[in-house]
Amino acid sequence: MAAPFAHPQHEPVARAAAGFARTHADLVALRPEPLHLLARTRHAGRRTGLVSGGGAGHEPLHVGLLGPGLLDGAAPGMVFTSPHNRQVLEAGRAAAGPDGVVLVVKNYTGDVINFRIAAERLRLEGVRVGEVLVDDDVATDSADNAAGRRGTAATVVVEKLLGAAADAGADVDALADLGARVVAASRSLAVASRAQTDPATGEPAFALGPDELELGVGIHGERAERTVARPPLPELVEQLAGQVLAALPVEGAASGAAGDGVLVVVNGLGATTQLELYAVMEEVAEALDRRGVAVAGALVGTYVAALDMHGFSVTLTALEEGWLDLWRAPSSSAALSGGGPGGPEVVPAPWAGADGEPPAAAAPVDGAAPADGSLPEGASAPERALRRWAGDVEAAHDDLTRLDRLAGDGDFGDNVRGGLRRVVARLDADGPASDRTGAEALAAAGEVFLDEVGGTSGPLVGLLLAELAAAAERAGGETSAGDAAWADGLREGVAAVQRVGGAQVGDRTLVDALDPAVRALADGGSLGDAATAAADGAGATTRVRARRGRAAYLGDRVVGTPDPGAVAMAMLLRAAVVTGDEAEDPSAAAVEALLAAGR
Repeated sequence: MAAPFAHPQHEPVARAAAGFARTHADLVALRPEPLHLLARTRHAGRRTGLVSGGGAGHEPLHVGLLGPGLLDGAAPGMVFTSPHNRQVLEAGRAAAGPDGVVLVVKNYTGDVINFRIAAERLRLEGVRVGEVLVDDDVATDSADNAAGRRGTAATVVVEKLLGAAADAGADVDALADLGARVVAASRSLAVASRAQTDPATGEPAFALGPDELELGVGIHGERAERTVARPPLPELVEQLAGQVLAALPVEGAASGAAGDGVLVVVNGLGATTQLELYAVMEEVAEALDRRGVAVAGALVGTYVAALDMHGFSVTLTALEEGWLDLWRAPSSSAALSGGGPGGPEVVPAPWAGADGEPPAAAAPVDGAAPADGSLPEGASAPERALRRWAGDVEAAHDDLTRLDRLAGDGDFGDNVRGGLRRVVARLDADGPASDRTGAEALAAAGEVFLDEVGGTSGPLVGLLLAELAAAAERAGGETSAGDAAWADGLREGVAAVQRVGGAQVGDRTLVDALDPAVRALADGGSLGDAATAAADGAGATTRVRARRGRAAYLGDRVVGTPDPGAVAMAMLLRAAVVTGDEAEDPSAAAVEALLAAGR
């Protein structure tokens, strides 16, 4: 076991962001709440801001690309977790130029949802917003998953080319169009010989033998659909380069006739040495040369890590006319600097005051105390359900984390536990429980998840809780919202979740637990019946491949264990019906069996 070095009382991402901003104080400024970072200067010709973000653990992406010629703002989420929409909103608002802002998002469900919500909120404020979705991963190019290709190391190419174009004065529409073309011309594929260290356990997230590889691994540590035998490096790179080149949807790319040749990015996944990466680069160049493909530019190093995974990815971008000039344009950031002769003419960023410092911000939030499930006197039935749920999730954190690790990257337990800790802290700070209605407690919980919790779970759980709050309010806001209010709220909540996330029953998501609960209540059943139906629905996810979320990239590897989001929803319904004697609750044993799966 090799536990990470971390302060025991501080949230590690907030702490690392503060250290990064202190180290690069000439380049970036930190806004700790909600957490985002901003470039201190930008090119004098830039009129459109560029903002990106994503889960921590990929450093130097994205914070290392803040500066002239690159990004104006970056929003880091928790480890392998998207930032919440308020982080992106604040970064976008601060970084927007007179022509607006362009958001660059990697194609992961949580990132897409939170960036889209932020974009809508910015538009409501009158800010012009463009969006660029990066989806370059060849390993996930399959008609069997509805999530689409993952966004990986081509993000670096996109941000570099867009940064140069923005410096030349391109507006929102021109940048969004350029970004879409660069994404379409880029493909990547990654391989790993050792998994990343799980921050919670200090152990490798999955095991590989000395003669095995994960070909098609994800940057969040997701396993490939299958493990392969490890070939010699020349043979391995020949295979990777061939697959990536063949996947480029640019006419003539495979024959070397595309534009000005290709850009090559050989990216380390965290524990791969520069010695290894440069050797890989030489193998890639020789493999392309054998196919008559010219290497017009190259970037070698760790730019999109997967914590400390030992592996690398190969990205190819088939160049259009003029792109090579953008690639070579000057830039200045912590991780990527250089380019043409001289440096860019820079001015203070638009958010900076006369002293060049960001406006005052609240102190960073490092998290909340563990929830123990205790029930204050006078609490409404919905508040009792929320607090029981928080205590149950606290106790089941390791199981939820394990289930999510089997189906993706293992961040779900941290996300939902952290959100519920904040909910309990918010309720405690709002005064005696007897002074608020169930609708008010649910509304507060919904606000916490929408505004403070990232990943897919944050906005989706937030929408569900907000609809439950609205239903309780329509029922009079009474302190004990009954089954009718739950039926109304769950129905509207599932509809909202599906509008935003697109999941249907059978896709292996939280909808698989919520939809049966809605139907049980619509058929005249009790809240207890709904809880049992939710547990049964969560259990059904053990038998299907995922079509949404990160589990969609693992194929049959997820079959046999339940979806953690569905299990968490079954836990919420169970918490709503528990009377103090869980033996009387038929859903209790079912939920416990789900949590025990795969132990």
